Amino acid sequence: MNLSKFPVYMQAAILALVLAVVGYLVAQALQFSLKAEVIFAAGLAIGGFVVPLFLKRTPANVAESIANQETCTLYVGNLPYRANEIAVRELFAEQGQVISVRLMKDKATGKRRGFGFVEMPAADAAKAIAALNDKEYQQRTLKVREANDKRDKEEREGSETDA
Repeated sequence: MNLSKFPVYMQAAILALVLAVVGYLVAQALQFSLKAEVIFAAGLAIGGFVVPLFLKRTPANVAESIANQETCTLYVGNLPYRANEIAVRELFAEQGQVISVRLMKDKATGKRRGFGFVEMPAADAAKAIAALNDKEYQQRTLKVREANDKRDKEEREGSETDA
């Protein structure tokens, strides 16, 4: 059963109920001196308070909060050819939340081309540009700026041929 399609309060209620039933069954099986009903109620109460704390930052909720934020894709140029996605993610994570990293490779050879794109929330992207543009990284001076949309590129190329 995939709980992520339910609202958080519903997920909490379902999990609290499951925990309470498990506690009840364990109490019956082990023949605790407390009444099983008391254990069930305690499990329900504890589950009702504890479970929501764990549900607040599930990957589905993180993805949902990212989707509600305005994001910005950054162009990162002059990357060292040995840099990988993990290293670039760690570098940009110092400036804020990193949503995705894509490093471009040559289709024929599979080797990195020395540039890529990093997607971040807009506020974090502005910090990353200020902090990392023209900064040295693995003996290379990075070029970091907002990426141009493909549509913008097509419009620029179209206007150049029209002139």
